[in-house]
Amino acid sequence: MAGNSQRKGAIRKTGTKKGAVVGSGGQRRKALEGKGPTPKAEDRPGHKAYRAASAATKRDQARQKKADRPELIAGRNPVVEALRADVPGTALYVALNIDIDDRVNEAVRLAGDKGISILEIPREELDRKTNRAMHQGLGLQVPPFEYAHPDDLMEAARDSGNTPLFVALDGVTDPRNLGAVIRSAAAFGAQGVLLPERRSAGMTAVAWRTSAGTAAKLPIAVATNLTRQLRAWASKGLMIVGLDADGTVDIDALDLAADPLVIVLGSEGRGLSRLVRETCDATVSIPMAAGVESLNASVAAGVLLAEVARRRRIAGRV
Repeated sequence: MAGNSQRKGAIRKTGTKKGAVVGSGGQRRKALEGKGPTPKAEDRPGHKAYRAASAATKRDQARQKKADRPELIAGRNPVVEALRADVPGTALYVALNIDIDDRVNEAVRLAGDKGISILEIPREELDRKTNRAMHQGLGLQVPPFEYAHPDDLMEAARDSGNTPLFVALDGVTDPRNLGAVIRSAAAFGAQGVLLPERRSAGMTAVAWRTSAGTAAKLPIAVATNLTRQLRAWASKGLMIVGLDADGTVDIDALDLAADPLVIVLGSEGRGLSRLVRETCDATVSIPMAAGVESLNASVAAGVLLAEVARRRRIAGRV
């Protein structure tokens, strides 16, 4: 019995079989304290939203870096067409020892008349500058495009003395479509074109050439958020009309044509995005023959802009 009492006392003395209890030093209390609001998903490293946001930022930075570099229009016909259209070139590159034809002679003459530097370089160097495109011995360097601010478009409309008419693009990624839309916008009296910052073609050398030089005469602005900018214009009295295959009215019933107007064009495949469509005061469709699915953005823009210009002339609100 005495031996048992001694063993029990030994256990009580040491506390537990694991040894004496060590104090937490207040760490348990601190662990229970709040750590502040949970960061947003895109701010938490390792979260898929964070990775997606980081990838989008890198794409934007790469795009901006590319946009800051001059581009080259390559090929004899494209170069001559660009020079005829007054695309603002900064240098004409001519490969050494090429066969001279009428296009080369015209390109050199036009560049000289416009004060553009004419530089003869080895063919290998022109290959590198054009990323090995089919340059045929000619390349025209085009400076980075200088975009306007959306507010500049409103100023251009006021300065023109005409009823505001803008064209906004929602997801048009083909630079040839962009250039053709700019050309149609200028031809039918629009005072500017608005592009979204993301998921849109930019003013590349291809867009310059397709616009036939009108991009130098018409403000091209970029919106950080297209929907937000459209709403801002709507608050200033502009009507927002989206071109859509399933529009609420067809082009013949567009009574808003003579009003201050923004025409929004969607991509050929997806059309208008949901938020942009919800921002529109009306969506308009173009009647077409059976069996034809849709027109591309530039052709559709030309058709609608021509109708708007016709109605404005009738109403005396050009």
